[in-house]
Amino acid sequence: MIHINFHSPAELPPQEDLRQQAVERSGVLRRGGDPALQRLVDQAAELFCVPIAAISIIDRDRQFLAVRKGYHQEETPRAISFCAHAILRPGEPLLVPDARHDRRFAGNPQVIFPPHIRFYAGIPLLDRQGYPLGAFCVVDSKPRADVSDLFELSLLAREAERQIGR
Repeated sequence: MIHINFHSPAELPPQEDLRQQAVERSGVLRRGGDPALQRLVDQAAELFCVPIAAISIIDRDRQFLAVRKGYHQEETPRAISFCAHAILRPGEPLLVPDARHDRRFAGNPQVIFPPHIRFYAGIPLLDRQGYPLGAFCVVDSKPRADVSDLFELSLLAREAERQIGR
């Protein structure tokens, strides 16, 4: 039997040019390690008991991790970004219980190789006009069947939006 891994980079969201302008206007790509945002990410990692949490900003060709815990890279290619999928539905969280069994992510290098992503939950981060800038996410190397605290993650995401928008 042949085993085929699938990996589908996210499509570009509607109005990508306007979304990219919103990213640039936000200034978050130029700000380094904001302590208020870092506290929110640390809180999310603790709340969900996950090794990785981050606030990602989806730029033209990359995912910029504005603040992060448990992940050493500051950026990854947009093509392998889970958060690039999250921004496609700005009003909804993206929940991936086990990335190995999700057609979009099974062949993703971040699933096959370290950090061996299994579980992902991301809340899109919106600017004041409603354009998705990126996502507030928590990640685990173990699959998770359900997440009872997505409401708490969305509250942290709303606070992150306020901090980014100031």
